Amino acid sequence: MAQEINNRRVLAIAVPIVLSNITVPILGAVDTAVIGQLGKAAPVAAVGVGAIIITAFYWIFGFLRMGTTGLVAQALGARDENEVRAYLLRAIFLGFCAGLVIFLLRKPLIELGFWVSPASNEVEELAEKYFLIRVWSAPAAIALYGVIGWLIALERTKSVLILQFFMNGVNVILDVWFVLGLNWGIEGVAIATAIAEVSALVVGLFLCFDLFKDQSWPKFKTIFDSARLKNMLLINFDILLRSIMLEAIFVSFLLFGGNFGDAKLAANQVLLQFLHITAHGLDGFAFAAETLVGQAIGQRNRSKLRISVVTSARLASVLCLIMAIVFFLLGPGLIDLMTTADDVRLQAKSYLIFVVLVPIFGISAWMLDGIFIGATRTKDMRNMMAISLIAYIVSLVILVPNFENTGLWMALLISFIVRGITLGIKYPNLEKSI
Repeated sequence: MAQEINNRRVLAIAVPIVLSNITVPILGAVDTAVIGQLGKAAPVAAVGVGAIIITAFYWIFGFLRMGTTGLVAQALGARDENEVRAYLLRAIFLGFCAGLVIFLLRKPLIELGFWVSPASNEVEELAEKYFLIRVWSAPAAIALYGVIGWLIALERTKSVLILQFFMNGVNVILDVWFVLGLNWGIEGVAIATAIAEVSALVVGLFLCFDLFKDQSWPKFKTIFDSARLKNMLLINFDILLRSIMLEAIFVSFLLFGGNFGDAKLAANQVLLQFLHITAHGLDGFAFAAETLVGQAIGQRNRSKLRISVVTSARLASVLCLIMAIVFFLLGPGLIDLMTTADDVRLQAKSYLIFVVLVPIFGISAWMLDGIFIGATRTKDMRNMMAISLIAYIVSLVILVPNFENTGLWMALLISFIVRGITLGIKYPNLEKSI
């Protein structure tokens, strides 16, 4: 691994992550497209509902990816190869435990999902079949978060890209075979996705195996060291709370948008796709910051920390500027492609300026998240997100009654700005701690 921190090294980490993120929506899209060939509405709706419910429960444990990356990067920086290996096994263990909990609670969880998002009896019946089959792969799917976090920490983002392409490829082939070839219907879609997730974990472990070729496996006592496990759980719990607060902002954004009519609600949904593009792009550079900052902290090297932050942030800033320009120039045309409803098009274009501003004003929040994850300063992340959530709520109370949907977008933008400012205020203490 090259030791110099430069643009090439950051891009080598970031670009495969960006490409990998592009493949994320494919899994659900393929499921929907294949089942849609049967020509019935209920199975399509059931796959959508079932996938949303199970993904929501998996998302709860998404913190395992972030927490693993920071801890492993620090162990790598400290040249503690035994701990690097041990963290992989701990992450897999925690992922399996979390997946097992979901599997054991599968019945009440699907009932909870239908309570939150009710559907017709036929759709719920089919969605339950989908859920109860796919949930068998829950331990593998969640353990895979830890494997991906571990690979990112070791700068093996090309392996992450291979992993995503493999999982989607297996899913596509099995979907077509099971549904269109064997006529297994919605059960075929669920089985295909479950096999794809389990297969991806197997391939992921294979990609990690070279570090264990010398048979230097950590001892059982090291892997299950109570202090290390407790620290890992505390870090991940802070990230979980932070993620829940962030999700609360986006969910409430959509709910409040429903108060201003269907056209504005649909326009907000269209424009949020631009935010997803921004997130997928910036994630690559935030992940690069995670691993490089983590390694610098492990080495107790303040100058490397600063170089890591500046280099990754500089490249992310270039991307943000490009995205803002693209959204400004091509946004109206992209909106026309995404919807044919004239009233939705008109509303979306009137609020386009906000998604142009998000990359510019949101970059600090995204990049500082990556920096603080790499430093495992998750309490600061949790606390600053709480402040951002409060600022968002106050903004809603003040702005929405006067400016309606414009006020809603202003409140969302303010939440990004506040998160960036508050984490930025905390950053000098992070440097001083080294």
